[in-house]
Amino acid sequence: MIEVIILISLSVFALISVYNLFTAPQLKFSSRSFVNPKMISILIPARNEENNISNIIACILNQDYKNKETLILDDNSTDNTFKVASNYQTENVKIYSGKKLPEGWLGKNWACHQLIEKANGDYLLFIDADVQLDSCALNAAIDKLEQNNLSLISVFPTQRTQSVGENLIVPLMNWLLLAFLPLKFVCSSSSSSFVAANGQFMLWKKEDYLKIGGHQKVKDKIVEDMELAKLAKRNQLKIKTLLGSNLISCRMYNSFIDAYKGFQKNFYAGFSINPILFLLMITFLMIIFTSPIYLGFSISGIIAFTLIIMIRSTISLISRQNIFINLLLHTIQMVFMWLIGVLSLIKYKTNNLEWKSRRL
Repeated sequence: MIEVIILISLSVFALISVYNLFTAPQLKFSSRSFVNPKMISILIPARNEENNISNIIACILNQDYKNKETLILDDNSTDNTFKVASNYQTENVKIYSGKKLPEGWLGKNWACHQLIEKANGDYLLFIDADVQLDSCALNAAIDKLEQNNLSLISVFPTQRTQSVGENLIVPLMNWLLLAFLPLKFVCSSSSSSFVAANGQFMLWKKEDYLKIGGHQKVKDKIVEDMELAKLAKRNQLKIKTLLGSNLISCRMYNSFIDAYKGFQKNFYAGFSINPILFLLMITFLMIIFTSPIYLGFSISGIIAFTLIIMIRSTISLISRQNIFINLLLHTIQMVFMWLIGVLSLIKYKTNNLEWKSRRL
């Protein structure tokens, strides 16, 4: 009976993965030339980003889409973020010092809210400082927004990893996304069950963002990107989630420790379900995705092994990740997924989550 459950579950995940291979929306180059383009406000909340801020500003200045303003808010950094960013200040690139964090707000949400108060654009792009943009990325995203009459576009950047430690954790994000959610359904279904969003790149029509109340409505939420996307769907707004392809990329974390802390911060909070159900879910996932170890060379074990290879290879291909590395590290990744999930739940329930030297 257990073998049947394992094989059926893996078969379902394999079907979703293959479906995503052929249907998952990708941000692609657009040759459209906008006549009298509307202004876009590019909003960068930056805390301790002295090593990244120069790069994201350079990417923005290099964009084909010209009617833009860039607003950067130094979110009470303890490094030289403000000083480095100030070197680029012009009429269209403005740097602000963040106000003290008020009670009831989380840091990034408060930083985004402050940026909104200064934004003049018809479009609002919330983007993280560690993201890299191809020169046509903004043009492609705005074209996609307008052509599909969307209120929100969120992009999962192609994740770049450079160390074994990063490869143990970072690929789990796309694995959880693309093995369990048909990404196309985020747009095609009105159900709030089909929601995915990434705060690294969220492009809004300003009027629709303001209509749902913006970051003020999710001021105390750790995974604010998902909460905003759910809020948009509940208000019958049309949203679309895409993969960054070769236009938007990111090295999210620079080490194993950073990746571990970042994934731990978001893991349980992102699912927002009953703690017991969450523990059962991650335990179930670890069991079925390591099943060939204890099923052995039986027919069931061979089928399970084949399905896992199919799932991991397909998702790696969609995500532009190294297939060989993900297959080699698969079992260890599953163990880390479970361990981080348990610790994420414990820290969330004990109000002990921390990010960038600040308690959440």
